[in-house]
Parts: sequence; C-alpha cells; structure tokens
Amino acid sequence: MSDFEAVLLGSETGAYAMARAFHSEYGIRSHVFGRLQLSVSKFSSIMETTFHSDLTEPEAFRTHMLQAGSDLRKRYPGSVLLLIPCGDDYSALLSRYRDELSQYFTFTSVNDQLHTALSYKSSFYDYCERYDLPHPKTLALSKQAFLEDRHRALPFAFPVALKPADSVEYLSIDFPGRKKAYTLGTQEELNEVVDSIYGAGYSSDIIIQDFIPGGDGNMRVLNAYVDQHHQVRMMFLGHVLLADPTPEAIGNYAAIIPDFNESLCLRIKHFLEDIRYEGVANFDLKFDPRDGEYKLFEINLRQGRTNFFVSLNGFNLARYFVDDLVYDKPFDGNTLIGKGSKMLLEVPPSVLKRYTEAGEAKERGLAMLRDKRYSWTLRYGKDMSFKRRLLLWRLGHLTSKNYARYED
Repeated sequence: MSDFEAVLLGSETGAYAMARAFHSEYGIRSHVFGRLQLSVSKFSSIMETTFHSDLTEPEAFRTHMLQAGSDLRKRYPGSVLLLIPCGDDYSALLSRYRDELSQYFTFTSVNDQLHTALSYKSSFYDYCERYDLPHPKTLALSKQAFLEDRHRALPFAFPVALKPADSVEYLSIDFPGRKKAYTLGTQEELNEVVDSIYGAGYSSDIIIQDFIPGGDGNMRVLNAYVDQHHQVRMMFLGHVLLADPTPEAIGNYAAIIPDFNESLCLRIKHFLEDIRYEGVANFDLKFDPRDGEYKLFEINLRQGRTNFFVSLNGFNLARYFVDDLVYDKPFDGNTLIGKGSKMLLEVPPSVLKRYTEAGEAKERGLAMLRDKRYSWTLRYGKDMSFKRRLLLWRLGHLTSKNYARYED
C-alpha cells in the first residue's frame, strides 16, 4: 500500500495534468471528484472518477467531501489522503471548509479571509500596491457605480480590458455573447458588456483596465510552489506563444515556452512569503512595451490549467506536494527558479505555425517543434487506449476549426 493517495478536485485539463504527474512519478491512479464528466478526462486509466452535479455548492461540497474522506480512510488506512483543488471554485471551497476536511485530508490552503482577498481582483491589486508589484491601471466598478454611470468617465483611454473581479461568481451566470474576458474599443461596447453582465445576475465588481498593447506573445505565466511552512520552494516562468480564441476560453494558454527572469521571481517570492501563502500560486502577467514592466493581472490560488508545462520541464508538481505534505522533507530556503527547454503545445502544430505572431519567441517554439521538444497535456503514452486516441484526435480537429473560425 502506498504512503499516500492523490485526491483531486476537478475534471478538466488542470486536473488531468495533476493525475498525469502523480502517475508518471509514482505509478498511482488519482481519485478525482468533479461536478460532471468532461471530455478531457474520458476513457482515462489514470483516474478513478466520482461526479456530483452539486459539488460546487458549498453545503453539498462539505457533505460530499466529508463522506469521501470517511470512505477513503476506510479503504486506505494509514495512508495520507493528499487533497489538491484544480479549479477556482474548489480552491475557494477548500479554504472555507479546511478545518473540517483536515480530519481526513492533508492539503495546503490559505485561510478563507486571505483566499477571498487574493482571488478578488480589486483587493489583489491593493496587495500589488503594497508590495510594489506592477499591475495595469485599474477601475473597480461596483453595481451601484454602474447604476450611477461612473463607467462613463474612465481614468484612462480606450481600448480597455474588462473581466469580473469574482471569477467564481461569474461562472454561475450566462448570457448571449458571454466571454471569459473582453477587449473593448469604445464606450458603447463597454456600456453594452457591463449591462449584459449585471443584467444576467452578477453582483460583484467588474474590473476595467488600461489595455496593455500587444498580443498573446506578450503574456507570461508563473507557477510557484509554497510549502506548508510558507517557503517558496520552486518557481517556473513561461512565455505564452498562443492563447485560445474561443469566447468562453479566452485567456487559456495553448502554447508556452520556458522563460527566465530572476528579478521578477524574487519580487513575487518576497510577496508570497511575507503574506504567509501556502500551496501552488499561479500568476498571469503581461509585458508592457511602453515601460518595460511585467504587469500582474491576477493570482490563481491553485496550479494553472497548463500546469503540465512545469512538470514537462522537470519540476514535477506532484513531487513537490508529496515531499512537502507527506514526508515534510527539509528545505534549505534556496528557492529553485527553474529553467527549461520544452514547449507545452495544446494545439496541432499547424495551428502554432499559422496563428503565432512572428518573432524570436515563435522561432524558439518552432525549433522545439522540429526537435520534438514538446508535449500535450492530454497525450500521455501510458493512458492511450483506442477510445482515448480517437477522443484526442477529435479534440485536435475541433481546436483547429475554432482557430479558423475566430482568428481567420
């Protein structure tokens, strides 16, 4: 019997990436709990899945996971039940019920108060101000401010970027033309989008920001592992080449190559340790060519959807969780700021070649493609039944069609 069992919350790409990390490193199947079966986790032999349609409802989550903890404890007496959230809603729920769930599970999680402050974008920018972390000029628009037409007098010019401050609440609403995030060029477009969001029942702030010039190639993504003692053990930076263009998935990265920026990482390391963070932190940033700064958009309080990028380059996230939470291995305090040589490619190579903006970064990505130094999260050689191969072929074909529809 293993010293531990991996228990994952979520059934999308980020959860599959973690299940792959545990299987490749330790040869174990992960216990996956989610709200519904998604295509990325279908026909997988590295997951034992359980679905509850109400799992993201607070009281239902508490009930289901306490029962799961009791059941797993009986099945695996003496094993550590390592619980890892793989989505914003699950991360928030784990913080809320961490005291109760800790009787069965072992995990890293900040308290509910800090979780809310960091995940709510407007208060996260307050932290950025306090720790001198660059971020875009921002207006946090409340529903009352919207009713008072305060969005008609912005402190910066168009175009602007717009996104909900509370990404978890935003998941619960729907309306025609709904997108994960928006780039808006006129006041009329802004009025229409804000009216649609609040009209659909969203109640929290909306974030309106100065738009940083440049496309996907100016984006960066940073993953950091912070142990239970609030020490940053590892940081790994990626340079985004391409992002998903579909409205419901805008901002999901489709191709990433390794990057390295020690000074940026050290600034964020100080921030994480000073606020006594623990767990994986995932940051979205964008390089601003106007002043040469890397500006923070948000922190995700869990590993990113593309976390396999980190494991692919030799920093297996499952190993960090296990070394920290199962074995509590000593750490000397010297944070590893990783360097890598492999590309995460979540789209067919033809899409990368056609839609990535020209430049030095694209050439690096194409060199990795030619040298076969790349991989797709879902294409795991030890989990490739005939049904799964067929599924992945269909997903690749659909991806190509989506880029042709939204980018051509």
